[in-house]
Amino acid sequence: MDPATVEEELRRSASFKTEIDGVPGGFVCSGSLKGRCKGREVLDVVSGATPIEKLFSKEQRAFFRKHAPKGIALRSLNAYGPIFVLKATLWPKKLNRRLVVEMWLFPDGTRNLEISTKCEPPQVFSVTQELKEFLTDLGVEITGNQQTKTRAAMEFFKAGGGPELSKRKR
Repeated sequence: MDPATVEEELRRSASFKTEIDGVPGGFVCSGSLKGRCKGREVLDVVSGATPIEKLFSKEQRAFFRKHAPKGIALRSLNAYGPIFVLKATLWPKKLNRRLVVEMWLFPDGTRNLEISTKCEPPQVFSVTQELKEFLTDLGVEITGNQQTKTRAAMEFFKAGGGPELSKRKR
């Protein structure tokens, strides 16, 4: 997403956040409109007992209606998965900043590791360099095939890497 195109109303929403993922060769900027739901609610949608729209907040449904491609309705979306995620928060003394480490384990045995931290925009280049040096010193290879975890998941399921979970009637 281009942050300059985000509407003022959305910028003010406590549920909206932007983030930049650094990958070799550049950065990927994304936005999310967060919501909360319970595991039981997700299972009910996947089983077909509850319409998928019930997983989303009023604000999220309005955003979808405004920005989804013409002819695409929330009820037409399918659920895919599962992806097992291991998540840990660390505060290495040597780095002196909080790291969030996520390992996404795909049904075929492939993995996606993401190590992230937060900083203010003026610090992004210095923090990126510090993190690269820290990971290199630990022996973490940072030159492999890299992409965001969301893109990896979408490409995995798009290629038929896992079952369609949704049993809903449309």
